[in-house]
Amino acid sequence: MADTEAKWYILHTYSGYENKVASDIMKVVENQHLQNLIEEVYLPVEMTTEVKENGKEVQVEEKLFPSYVFVKMIVTNESWYICRNTRGVTGFVGPGSQPTPLSEEEVKNLGIITKETGVSFDPGDRVSIKSGPLEGFEGVVKSVDEEHNTADVDVSMFGRPTPATLELSAIAKI
Repeated sequence: MADTEAKWYILHTYSGYENKVASDIMKVVENQHLQNLIEEVYLPVEMTTEVKENGKEVQVEEKLFPSYVFVKMIVTNESWYICRNTRGVTGFVGPGSQPTPLSEEEVKNLGIITKETGVSFDPGDRVSIKSGPLEGFEGVVKSVDEEHNTADVDVSMFGRPTPATLELSAIAKI
């Protein structure tokens, strides 16, 4: 089942679980040091402006492919198991839920060949957390890891700074 080169695959998820699935897979990869098997998890989003009932305009993150998460990995029993058994994943896109890699042309058309990291955070920036279990809290950026699309943030909880590693897509500059 093992291949030697990482390729892009698509996971189908329950609606609304995309961020959680991407985050959970990256946590497992980081905790078990499996960066050589699962290289990247990508959730294509775009920022749109939404007008609230009170007339106020708000920037909102909109998923380009709802219910899908893109994973660049080498298919092994271990990497397949991690992705397939992540809570919220219904299966791989492909015949019989078997992982089917995207062609080079498909990857190019989807715009995921190059890592799109619009890092707009610097150490010391105040941020608000807009998704995940810490949603609604604020914090201060300590460091940014562009390679893993994460930031170390001291989250202000109960009057104390609490360190947390968060996805860049889960925080917004205040």
